[in-house]
Amino acid sequence: MSSMLTSAIRTLPVSSAWAAGGFVRSLSCSSQLQAAAQPKTKKTLGKSGVKNVVVVEGVRIPFLQSGTSYVDLMPHDLARAALQGLLTRTSIPRDVVDYIVYGTVIQEVKTSNVAREAALGAGFSDKTPAHTVTMACISSNQAMTTGVGMIAAGQCDVVVAGGVELMSDVPIRHSRKMRKTMLTLNRAKTLGQKLSLISKIRPDYFAPELPAVAEFSTSETMGHSADRLAAAFSISRVEQDEYALRSHTLAKKAQDEGLLLDVVPFKVPGKDTVTKDNGIRPSSMEQMGKLKPAFVKPYGTVTAANSSFLTDGASAILIMSEEKALAMGYKPKAYLRDFVYVSQDPKDQLLLGPTYATPKVLEKAGLTLNDIDVFEFHEAFAGQILANLKAMDSDWFAQNYMGRKSKVGAPPLDKFNTWGGSLSLGHPFGATGCRLVITAAHRLRKEGGQYGLVAACAAGGQGHAMIVELYPQ
Repeated sequence: MSSMLTSAIRTLPVSSAWAAGGFVRSLSCSSQLQAAAQPKTKKTLGKSGVKNVVVVEGVRIPFLQSGTSYVDLMPHDLARAALQGLLTRTSIPRDVVDYIVYGTVIQEVKTSNVAREAALGAGFSDKTPAHTVTMACISSNQAMTTGVGMIAAGQCDVVVAGGVELMSDVPIRHSRKMRKTMLTLNRAKTLGQKLSLISKIRPDYFAPELPAVAEFSTSETMGHSADRLAAAFSISRVEQDEYALRSHTLAKKAQDEGLLLDVVPFKVPGKDTVTKDNGIRPSSMEQMGKLKPAFVKPYGTVTAANSSFLTDGASAILIMSEEKALAMGYKPKAYLRDFVYVSQDPKDQLLLGPTYATPKVLEKAGLTLNDIDVFEFHEAFAGQILANLKAMDSDWFAQNYMGRKSKVGAPPLDKFNTWGGSLSLGHPFGATGCRLVITAAHRLRKEGGQYGLVAACAAGGQGHAMIVELYPQ
């Protein structure tokens, strides 16, 4: 598989300004994909006078394709299940938790502060504050770093962060004309006033406003942006399909070998217990090649097979100050170290957040790309991932778009998303960030190494990157 992808990249036009020849070198080591990294001894990133913030545990209910087992639930049901899974896994007393933060993207209007509703449903004290944040696909990243900031500032010792998304039941609104009429009708006092308003309703008032995964500022779907990004970086359909196949193959292997330790079972009310992700479906290049373009028709290269699918799911992660964790007898999994958020052009560079965030977080931490032992990047689209890797390995892009003298380089594939990614595991918008962080921690422990780098893109042309440091054994 790696040879096919490498070969495809070698056939790219040399004159392509955004193509990065050095990327081939990083792919050449993918034949060693299953080889465990050798343990390394490096400096710790702890800083004098700054509290160490640790991850004690992270869980998620299985990520499912929308319209399947979670279809009759509400977002707070999923979030509650994740919180209960975390409580069961850690045995943390509910009243010890100082604060709860959740991320979500498409909010259910009945539970606009889904963090609070889920916390109450999970049995947390009504004295425990909770709030909800939204930052597109990095919403749970924002939830986690909000918790990190609260602990570092001395406001809290124990924070639960997480994220949730239920794409099976998204809000569908009346047209604005109908909403305005209905609100006015609600204020009408006399029968005559009500009849007068009703008489003004026209058939087109009943046309609903359907939701779309599109940018408000550009009116363009993320799929269109991914297609254009793939074209700009000369990424072929074959490359994208091959990368997607890699993601599904690695995810299936990780699932079969019991490596996805963050997954907790969820007994769906009225249905069977769900125990594993249901979107992991290794196919073949031949079968994937039969699919038609999903967004830019008929010549686009982004298809349903090389895109992340609409997903339902929730995650939760227990974050503490190191002192509190040790005092309570916990063995932390990892330190949460430096992190950055970035923003760039929401049209042409919508999905390049990792490219901009990665060098910044490395410089902030005083590390180089070679110091990183595991990489966990969010896979919105195969073309998006490959475009980021090429951009990171391009001096031209670094100099002309990032204001840098030289490229940061591309992560080697033998360290990159080796247990699968969002293309295969699923992508509940608000919940993915927590999965990335806890997976990085588990991979560091399993494969050997000290530093992990988590990065993700988000709608609106934003991105996030964080350094995860393995807690000493």
